[in-house]
Amino acid sequence: MTNTEPAPPRDPEPYPPAYGQAPFPAAPKTNTLAIISLVSAFFVSLAAVITGHLALGQIRRTHEGGRGLAITGLVLGYVGIAATTLALVIAVVVAATVIPLIAAAVNGAVGDQPWSSSTSEPQTDEANANASQEALPTGTVGAAHFDDGYLSVGTGAALVDVYFDPMCPYCRQFEETNGGELAVLATDGTITLRLHSLTFLDRVSQGTAYSTRASAALTCQATLNPENLLAFQAALFANQPAENSAGLGDSELAALVDNPVDIDDCLAAGEYQAWSRANTEQALNGMIADAEVTRIRGTPTVLVNGSVYDGGLTDPAEFLGFLSSNSVG
Repeated sequence: MTNTEPAPPRDPEPYPPAYGQAPFPAAPKTNTLAIISLVSAFFVSLAAVITGHLALGQIRRTHEGGRGLAITGLVLGYVGIAATTLALVIAVVVAATVIPLIAAAVNGAVGDQPWSSSTSEPQTDEANANASQEALPTGTVGAAHFDDGYLSVGTGAALVDVYFDPMCPYCRQFEETNGGELAVLATDGTITLRLHSLTFLDRVSQGTAYSTRASAALTCQATLNPENLLAFQAALFANQPAENSAGLGDSELAALVDNPVDIDDCLAAGEYQAWSRANTEQALNGMIADAEVTRIRGTPTVLVNGSVYDGGLTDPAEFLGFLSSNSVG
């Protein structure tokens, strides 16, 4: 007997893939070093550069992903290294430029000329500290004003105070540039020139206390031959010994200029050495009356009516302008 019932429907066959069509490929793995390179670029630039190059090498071999990350990390790393290098260079330049200027300002140096040398920075030594305990001369003898602590030339209304050490090389620069003009102004009554010869550079004269002896010689000259005081000062600087040398002997100091009265005995007796050291102690540690500064921090220090000259040591026009602007007509 023939079965006339229809056969149940069959599920359709799945479509086969088209000829030559490959299955959809899986995304490649991202290289680990590429990720590290990108992240470290924000913290350690050198690490970013190193891991970036390693990542690119691995990616070429393994065909991993992350090439863009590695390149980004490399670029950021190199930018960071360049920025750090530039910052270091700027810091070095600033340090080399600013620090000396600050130190010069502290020591009294200004402009393009040093106001005091490394050895011209005042230091109080034991001899200066003990000077005040010795008997000191008083009153006025010749050009020496012992109570006021200076040697004076001229009677002008404008007061010019010059603090110097006979062994200070920058004091010599100032004297050679401006000493002649100051002498003229003192002689014609325009200014009163007050000399303060200090002794703190004794420490660089091989134990001969040259600054003290030279200051005492200048004072001997002021008391015995006041008319030749400025000539003697000019000769002191013209024959200035080098720092760290023994300096001139007493007989050489006495022979610097021809004098009506010999100063040999005065030098041999050591007169005015204690007074010179006491003046130094006062200048370095005491109060300077009617001045912009309270004490001397370097030599030369020049005051005109109490105002500090902070210009160039070898520019006579600049100094004369400062002198004129401070009540010198």
